[in-house]
Amino acid sequence: MKNEDLETKNYWTQRYKEDKTGWDIGYPSTPLKTYFDQLENKELKILIPGAGNAYEAEYLFSNGFKNVFILDISEVPLLAFKKRNPDFPEAQLIQADFFTHNKTYDLIIEQTFFCSFPPLEESRKTYAKQMSKLLNTNGKLAGLWFDIPLTGDLEKRPFGGDKALYLSYLEPYFKVKTFETCYNSISNRNELFGIFINNL
Repeated sequence: MKNEDLETKNYWTQRYKEDKTGWDIGYPSTPLKTYFDQLENKELKILIPGAGNAYEAEYLFSNGFKNVFILDISEVPLLAFKKRNPDFPEAQLIQADFFTHNKTYDLIIEQTFFCSFPPLEESRKTYAKQMSKLLNTNGKLAGLWFDIPLTGDLEKRPFGGDKALYLSYLEPYFKVKTFETCYNSISNRNELFGIFINNL
């Protein structure tokens, strides 16, 4: 593992150990739960990167989506998830760096992940390219992006953006099915809900 990857792993592991997880709401996010309830194909191969405690994965799995994969750079939330969900297949819990992961999926769920890493031009471009690479042809990237101002602070998470900024990274790789202000976000969150179809 490269030094910068090890630093990232250690950073998130420490956050979990110290319970500094302000983004964690303790249940599946309402907009994502609503989206999941509309999915008909329970054979979809689904990835949730930067999953943390992965309540969304728990919800999907308990509703018959057995092909759900959880990826996090820290083992702490993965161990906690396994403890809560002993029947969840161990092979579908992946401790890895998203940017070096190389499997492919039908659907990837975005839930606060994009806004968790420093908002450098290169890393955001790499995120979009990697999302496309991990999706099958016509696969979908769906989920939530924070609609909050992007400041110059490279330490204070979450790192935000707006619709135009996010599209500047995603449109080279994806056809936009929808990307609008989320009408059913939980209290005190400004979010955009998007569904993007892989172009490549």
